[in-house]
Amino acid sequence: MTHAEMALAGHDEHFNCSQSVFAAFAPELGMDRILALKIATSFGAGMGRQAATCGAVTGAYLAIALKHGMTDGADQAAKEKTYALVQEFARRFKERQGGLECRDLLGVDLSAPGGLQLANERNLFSARCSGLIRTAAEILDEIL
Repeated sequence: MTHAEMALAGHDEHFNCSQSVFAAFAPELGMDRILALKIATSFGAGMGRQAATCGAVTGAYLAIALKHGMTDGADQAAKEKTYALVQEFARRFKERQGGLECRDLLGVDLSAPGGLQLANERNLFSARCSGLIRTAAEILDEIL
């Protein structure tokens, strides 16, 4: 099963976009799937349903950091590599999807009154988020 397929399966299990992407990569990067799901929970729906940075994007950022992040304050090379990969991921994701913000990608502001209801009525979490999750996983496969 590919990372994209694993991430989409997570979304089918009702995990948010951030959880779905991060948990698809975390075990092979040394983190238990359960812990990955917990850590990424707050990033869904654009950072805790604030409609900010897309959860598929934040899940990818977490995976990049898990693989390349710094663990020693003196290891500036690890920090720079992580930042460079995050920037490259963002560039590719924007190129393929048109942006990074949940409200722009869904066309609905989940943080606004009635936004969540409208997204549910339009079936956006299934219709739109699946493509965002797939794109995030595919880009991660390319850059990791």
